[in-house]
Amino acid sequence: MACLVSRSGRELQRYDNQGRRQVVGCIPYRFKNCIDGSIGDALEVLVITSQKGQGMMFPKGGWELDESVEEAASRESLEEAGFLAMLRMN
Repeated sequence: MACLVSRSGRELQRYDNQGRRQVVGCIPYRFKNCIDGSIGDALEVLVITSQKGQGMMFPKGGWELDESVEEAASRESLEEAGFLAMLRMN
């Protein structure tokens, strides 16, 4: 088990030309395994609870200047949901 310290501060945050903070997110999913160990057709989707108690959501967070969009999405999935992702960009 490894300890992860979330990034803090807003000095590296990306903003668009209208001053809105840019965020990234992901929809974590996997195909459910069958009883015989093969991969089935059923899809499982991971959602997390909001710290502010506003229901269930997908992992997301700020996109920083020193990372690509893929790096930011991977970091957010680890920080917010505790999982390592294999990303597929669509």
